[in-house]
Amino acid sequence: MKHRELLSGFIRLHILLHAADEPIYGAWIIEELAHHGYRLSPGTLYPMLHTLEKKGYLASYEERNGSTARRYYRATELGREGLALAHRQARELFGELVEGTGRERSP
Repeated sequence: MKHRELLSGFIRLHILLHAADEPIYGAWIIEELAHHGYRLSPGTLYPMLHTLEKKGYLASYEERNGSTARRYYRATELGREGLALAHRQARELFGELVEGTGRERSP
């Protein structure tokens, strides 16, 4: 993905947003992110999920259906706090990027 480093924060926020609404799993979030133009492989997504979990933003649990197991992720309280902060910061950035409000930019 072009500009991966720049967009990786948006991907993490998408993950947190959905995980705050309901438990998510890897294949589902890959498909959901694709609807927003992010093409991620499992080799990119799962390390990201593991890092978010290690840092305390997500918690996971495994559900078994016969011989098949699926790991679900949900936002923790820390993840919800981070999401609220990101929401405030995104509104401010959106104002500057799109609406032209906030700081005046020099040409």
